[in-house]
Amino acid sequence: MQIKVAIVDDDEGIRSSLVSLIRRAANLKLVGDFPSAEAAIKEIPARAPDVVLMDINLPGMNGVECVRQLKTLLPQVQFMMLTVYEDSDSLFNSFKAGASGYLLKRTASARLIEAIRDVHQGGSPMTPQLARRVVQFLSQPRDEGQALPRLTPGEKEFLDQLAKGYAYKEIADRMKISIDTVRSYVRTVYEKLHVHSRTEAVVKYLRG
Repeated sequence: MQIKVAIVDDDEGIRSSLVSLIRRAANLKLVGDFPSAEAAIKEIPARAPDVVLMDINLPGMNGVECVRQLKTLLPQVQFMMLTVYEDSDSLFNSFKAGASGYLLKRTASARLIEAIRDVHQGGSPMTPQLARRVVQFLSQPRDEGQALPRLTPGEKEFLDQLAKGYAYKEIADRMKISIDTVRSYVRTVYEKLHVHSRTEAVVKYLRG
């Protein structure tokens, strides 16, 4: 099955390199590349990508806000930030907006292709350094009075599997449920926790 990919980056050289990379990769199909958030919001819904590679520093609307708006329109699409920024604010703002992965533009081509397939399967690819920041964030004390809403045993088990890093298909196998049931858990858990991404759900669950 081909994974349909869209690219949003204002740097023509970088965008061209990514276009060539996607076109050469097995099982990936480029469905569009865009130089701005405004163009992406206008065109991407009609292209129906599976994965969007999103730059943060765009002219006009930034990439984080672009993800936030597109995720509302296309909740099933996976967004992976591809940026030069390695700061914690950009990382967590991206995840809160609905991104599922976060890699730096200097990431090797083979690793980037692997990450696209990973995020499509329900993973959350990021560098070890950024993953460490997530762990450090999780170790901070939780604000009192922010108890989690009531979750069913199945939803709790799903979140536990999600927190361990398993992809959706692996969760289905481990819980002995269908992939459609897993997707149902995604919808209900996201709604109950008021989150928009896998990472944000895991952070809220582990800190709750």
